[in-house]
Amino acid sequence: MCGRYTLFTDFDSLIERFDIESSIEENQFIPSYNIAPSQHVVSIIYDGTKNRLGKLRWGFIPRWAKDEKISYKMINARSETVDQKPSYRNAFFKRRCLIPMDSFYEWKKHDSGKIPMRIKMKSDEVFAVAGLWESWDAPDGKTIHSCTILTTEANSLVSDIHDRMPVILRPEDVKVWLNPELQEIETLKKLLVPYDASFMEAYAVSSDVNSPKNNHKGLLNSL
Repeated sequence: MCGRYTLFTDFDSLIERFDIESSIEENQFIPSYNIAPSQHVVSIIYDGTKNRLGKLRWGFIPRWAKDEKISYKMINARSETVDQKPSYRNAFFKRRCLIPMDSFYEWKKHDSGKIPMRIKMKSDEVFAVAGLWESWDAPDGKTIHSCTILTTEANSLVSDIHDRMPVILRPEDVKVWLNPELQEIETLKKLLVPYDASFMEAYAVSSDVNSPKNNHKGLLNSL
């Protein structure tokens, strides 16, 4: 599961980190400490010649959907079955993307309730999460470009908090994932594995993160 995350890294660093050649304007990049489903999120695709940074609405809408409300149920896709599900299969082969993050939140069950945890790299570096994107033509004629985040079983760090985690790609695997020419199931599925827990850390944060209306740097503070 991945239902909330952060992206507040420096814009120029993001462009350099992912070798972006075509991008939204810098003033369209707004750092966020509590990104939620249905929002338009920073995403990266490869158009066949260059990496492009833009925005996609978080919550996948299949081409065949009659109503965009289906997107609320499709914020995540299980990596184990993504190549088999009719909703995702075509996008898995042809429309893969990256969702950059600084960290993600997950809620740990406790006797006193659920405790929000912030999970990130020990280095504080931004990382790339595997995603899929799709274009959907609404009845009113507008086109919505949407995305979903792929999840996998939790690594040894996250498993103490939740049984699922987003698929974090190793830097050397990013080009492979983005390349739409590559459609070999075995090669692609090998990338969709839990990230090495030794590079990651987690800590409890304020319950203010429970509401996406709260979006400020203080959400990052450890309890």
